[in-house]
Amino acid sequence: MLTILFDGIAYGMLLFVLSVGLCVTLGLMNFINLAHGAFAMAGGYLTVVMMNWYGISFYWCLPAAFIVSAVLGVVLERTLYSRLYDKTHLDQVLFSIGLIFIATAAVDYVMGASQQIINLPAELNGRFEFLGASIGVYRLFVIIICGLLTVLLQYVIGRTRFGSRLRASVDDRRVARGLGIDVTGIFALTFAVGSGLAGLGGALGASILSMDPTFPLKYMIYFLIVISVGGTTTITGPFFASILLGIADVAGKYFVPSIGGFIIYSIMVLVLIFKPEGLFTRSTRR
Repeated sequence: MLTILFDGIAYGMLLFVLSVGLCVTLGLMNFINLAHGAFAMAGGYLTVVMMNWYGISFYWCLPAAFIVSAVLGVVLERTLYSRLYDKTHLDQVLFSIGLIFIATAAVDYVMGASQQIINLPAELNGRFEFLGASIGVYRLFVIIICGLLTVLLQYVIGRTRFGSRLRASVDDRRVARGLGIDVTGIFALTFAVGSGLAGLGGALGASILSMDPTFPLKYMIYFLIVISVGGTTTITGPFFASILLGIADVAGKYFVPSIGGFIIYSIMVLVLIFKPEGLFTRSTRR
């Protein structure tokens, strides 16, 4: 039980880092970016290329995946996404789904359709016993990295001037500009950080998740489930939702493998029925 709980927490933390960028763009920027998984795929494939083609250390691949995905996010935000901020959600959904198919076709053409595999450093392989639980070294590494990122992100959004300016820009762009806030720059930086976190999550998950050209489509539903269960008004909501869904998914696939994959979908349906705004949504007053 402890081993399943630990593996579920590790999977949930990874799921949070992968989906938190979408939580930010949807919850704080009010933009539906279903192509968020394409940035995660970019980070995963960059890790594959750097390690398997050029023999670069896995530890260097992590910051590289964040930086490259963030730069890619800035470029697309300035050239494409910014044109749809004032469009309807249907336009945003259709546009981002189109980007998914473009990214999938491009990766399939360059890298092929087969699943990519990386070899982790020797020190991250193996398991050890702790309180009767079998702890995977790499999963412990993922928990530590994702936990630090969660604390840092929560602090930046909730405790810094940048976070307050971001919230002001989302609430009323015209007033924010009148107060001297660089709304364009804040949105670009926010989108870059969200894309970079997705790329970092893709790099961390390259050895756990199946990295192939269909990655954005396969895991898009997981990102949406995290948002549906956790809500979009806080960062802690999606965090706890990711942990809950990670444990439920791992435990379900272990104890009832025939239906284990449907457990998280059942949780999402129940949440949408009884609390459609999300389990951890913070109430707002007007």
